[in-house]
Amino acid sequence: MAKSNLGQDPDSTAAVAVLKRAVELDAESRYQQALVCYQEGIDMLLQVLKDGKYHKQIKIEENATGFSYETLFKEYLHETVTEVWIEDPYIRQTHQLYNFLRFCEMLIKKPCKVRTIHLLTSTDEGLGNAQQSSGLEEIKQSLRSHGVLLEVNYSSSIHDREIRFNNGWMFKIGRGLDYFKRPQGRFSLGYCDLDLRPCHETTVDIFHNKHTKKL
Repeated sequence: MAKSNLGQDPDSTAAVAVLKRAVELDAESRYQQALVCYQEGIDMLLQVLKDGKYHKQIKIEENATGFSYETLFKEYLHETVTEVWIEDPYIRQTHQLYNFLRFCEMLIKKPCKVRTIHLLTSTDEGLGNAQQSSGLEEIKQSLRSHGVLLEVNYSSSIHDREIRFNNGWMFKIGRGLDYFKRPQGRFSLGYCDLDLRPCHETTVDIFHNKHTKKL
C-alpha cells in the first residue's frame, strides 16, 4: 500500500483544504459552489507547481506490489524528457545492473524522447568490479544503438540516491532503484513483471522545481 501527500508548504496545505471543501460541497449536491472550490483549489496547486514547491511522498510498505518503474514514473514521463540524471551508489551487483537496465528500457519508450542518460555511481572494489564495468559498458552500447548516450561517472563518496528529469521532476528514493525483493524463483510471478514483485519498505519523495540543477 502507498500513502501520498503534498508537502507541508503553507500554499499546498491551503490548496488541499480548498479541495477538501469542494468534495464536501459536492457530496451535499451544492454543485455550483463545489465547482468554484474545485477551480480555486486546482489553480492554487498549479501555482504551487509553477513556483517549484510541489512535493508528493509515496510510502511503499514491506511486501507491497504494484510499484514497477513504469507505474512509479509514467505520470512524469512526457515528450519533454530528453535528458536524465541518476545518482545511485549501488549499481554494482548483477540484479542492480538489471534494475538499471530496466529503468533505461522504460526511458527509451514513447512518449519519452530521451537522448542522454547520466549515471553517477560508486565503484565495486571487490571481485565484482569487472562485472560492473562490463555490464555498464554493454548497456551503454545497447543504448547507443537506440540513439541514446549513456555517460557513466564514479564517486567514492556518493551516498544519496536521486533521479532528475530535465523537465523539472526530481525523485528521491530511500533505496534507490534497488527496492525490489529477490523473486522466489526463476519461474515465479514477479520475476519478469516488476508490478508483481514484492518490495522492500522505502519512501519515494517527488519534487518539481523549474530551476532543477544538473547532478
